[in-house]
Formats: sequence, structure tokens, C-alpha cells
Amino acid sequence: MITARQGIPDHLPYVPGPAVPRFAPAAGTALVGFRERLLRLALFVTVVTSCIAFIEPSPHDLLVCLLLVIAAVTGLKFDRTIVALILPLLAWNVGGLVALFNVAHDNKAIQYAITSLYLAVAAVLFASLLTRHTAERLDVLRKAYIAAAMIAATAGIAGYFRLFPGAGMFTLYDRALGTFKDPNVFGPFLIWPALAVMARILVERMRLTDLAVVAILTLGLLLSFSRGAWIHFAVSSAVMLALLFFTARDARARYRLIGFSVIGLIAVLLLLAIALSISSVGDMFLQRANALNTYDVGQGGRFHLQELALGALLDHPLGMGPLEFGRVYGLQQHNVYLQALLVYGWLGGAAYFVLIGATILFGLRNVFVPTPWQPYLIVSVATLIGVVGEGMVIDSDHWRHFFVILGLVWGLSAAAGSHRRSRSAALRQGTIARVARP
Repeated sequence: MITARQGIPDHLPYVPGPAVPRFAPAAGTALVGFRERLLRLALFVTVVTSCIAFIEPSPHDLLVCLLLVIAAVTGLKFDRTIVALILPLLAWNVGGLVALFNVAHDNKAIQYAITSLYLAVAAVLFASLLTRHTAERLDVLRKAYIAAAMIAATAGIAGYFRLFPGAGMFTLYDRALGTFKDPNVFGPFLIWPALAVMARILVERMRLTDLAVVAILTLGLLLSFSRGAWIHFAVSSAVMLALLFFTARDARARYRLIGFSVIGLIAVLLLLAIALSISSVGDMFLQRANALNTYDVGQGGRFHLQELALGALLDHPLGMGPLEFGRVYGLQQHNVYLQALLVYGWLGGAAYFVLIGATILFGLRNVFVPTPWQPYLIVSVATLIGVVGEGMVIDSDHWRHFFVILGLVWGLSAAAGSHRRSRSAALRQGTIARVARP
């Protein structure tokens, strides 16, 4: 007799019904071969070192290259769906290489173009890794990313409050910097792991360790004093809660989600009130919380530079090349979409818009597929939407964690699509078997 399990590849977990499985995927109980163990170890070390971002090239950059080699040796396979990720990334970089001819004499511009190529490869690599052995590899990536965020946040908090001699190296202009070069990158880096732990509390159960992790990450986010990161966190949290609500398996799960969300909001407000009661934190918060500051408006302000960028991109359809706008006008325009058009030309800019739109649509299409990794896909899509919004006020085209999130959305979505097709085939085969049974 043909069973419902038949027709589903062994590397995909089977969901027998429409109910959403437990949030945290457990590692498989079957013996894992040496190659797979090596690959997972390399994945863990690569992601956990992503928090070390104050030097270039960073250890994470070098380890991504090593991970790529190990993945190739261990037989990494590309899902055909990932082609839809590869094509816009390829066009984006082709546009960048064409624009590079304008500044081919500049070594920093060449390094910038090489970084873009490397990050595109990294996104494809992470996506491809997650299309097979999805639950197990995702569990490794999740643990590594949370550990990396905890290292960065703890360093930022220690630096802000000068908890030990020399801790000031983890701050910049009275803002927590962590192990990054820019507080405006440090803050957003903490959002995916913070949401992942929050979602596990909402969907599964509350653990004291999870509460401690969320508290540390949100405090680190607060002390970054990045307005963009704060709004990013708020938007991504709202999107995550909405998607978790609409994908909840029953009314009881929705009530739990609402109740825990209210409790969580109260806890965040209490943490904020306690932090703001510290004079240095409160004063900096009031200074940064303004909708507009002097560096946003006026001659040479953020928005004035964006106006200049709009004029410049019309004069340079092939792009100005990396860093050229800043050289000509004194500062960067702080808008990733203008950055895409100025640095990568109209071709690269159009490809970047296609990349963002296709990723969000592909992710939203698959978040409703019940899989063991469904909540992680929801968190990844929600985080991506927040990054997309924050890109209006910052250049995020070289954020390492952004390309990890791209890989998460594409890899988990491709795996969800395979899972859905496999279940449909299995159900059809089961129906045929029942009809054919004498």
C-alpha cells in the first residue's frame, strides 16, 4: 500500500496536517555523516563571527569563502528556484562593474565592487544551504546568529556603561557600537535574532533564558541610539505579529499571541522607562528621538544630498561608480535606492528594485505554508521589510546581515515550496491507493 509519506524527499520533514509545528526545529535523530557535520560546523562558525565587523576584511568574510569551499566539496546542490535570486544579483553586479570604469583608478572603489560580488555569492550560498536539511541547518544558523548578537549587544552595553577598563572602545559618540564600526549597523544587526526569540516565546512557550536574551538585545538596540533601527524594529515587530496571527493554527493560538504581545509590550515599555531613568541614556534618547535634526535638513543635510542625488542619477545612466557621489558632493546621500542607481547605474538600480520586490513577494507567498520553519520564515520576511524601509535613510547595500536575511527568505521559501509540492503529491498518491485498494 502506498502511504502518505511516500513521494516526500527524505531531507524534508513531513507535516501530516494543517497545524503549524513547534517553533524550534530539533536536530534530526538519524546519524549525520561526516560531510554534513563539517558543513554545519562551518556554518555555525561563519555566522557566529558575523558580529566581528570592526575590521575589513572581517573574519566572517574569510569564513564565508571557506564555507563556500566546504559546501562545494560536500556536494551543495542548487534548487532551481534560487535562479530567481541569482539573476537580479547578477544584473546588479554587472551594472556595478560597468560603472566601475568611471573610477577604475580608485583602489577603494575596486574593493567596493569586489565586496558587492562577494555579498551576492554569500546570499546565494546561504539560500542554497537552507533548501536541503532545512530544519537542521536552520537550527544551527539560528543558534549562531543569536550567539553573535549576544556578543555584540553585551559588548555594546558594557562599553556604554564603561563596565570595565577599555570598554569605551565599544562606543562611538556616546552611542553603543558593540563589535561594529557604525552604531547604525550594530542596531539593525540585533533585530532578526531578537524577533526570532520573541516569536518562539509567542508561539511555543516562555523561557527565562529567552526573556534574558530579548532584554539584552533590546537594550543593546536602544543604546545604539539609531532612529532607523528603532523604526525598523517597530515595523518588523508589527509585521511579524500580523503574520503570526494570520498563520496561527486556531483561535486559542491567536488569543495566546494577543495576550503575550500585550505582556511583551508592557515589558518593553518598563525596560525603556528604567533605561531612560538613567540621565545619560535619557538625555541622548531625547536628542536622538527628534524626527529631524540639523544633519537631516538644510544645506549639506541628508535630504538636500538626496535631492542632489536625484539630479546626479539623471546625468549618469551608467552610474557614477562606488564612492564617487561622496567625493563630488562631500557626503553620501544616505538612501540605498539612490545608492543603487548612482553606484550600479540604471541597470543595477533596476535589478536591485527587482531583487527587493521579488524577495518580499516570494517570502509572503510561502509564509502560509505550514512547515517546521514557518515562524522563522515569518521573522525573516518581517525583518527584511523593516530593512527595506530603513533603506530610505541609510545605505544598507553592504550590510552583511542583510544578505544573510536574503538567503534565509529565499532558502526557507524554496524549501516551503518543495514541502508543499511533496505533500500534495503524497496526498494524491494516497488517494489513488485508497481508490485502487480491492
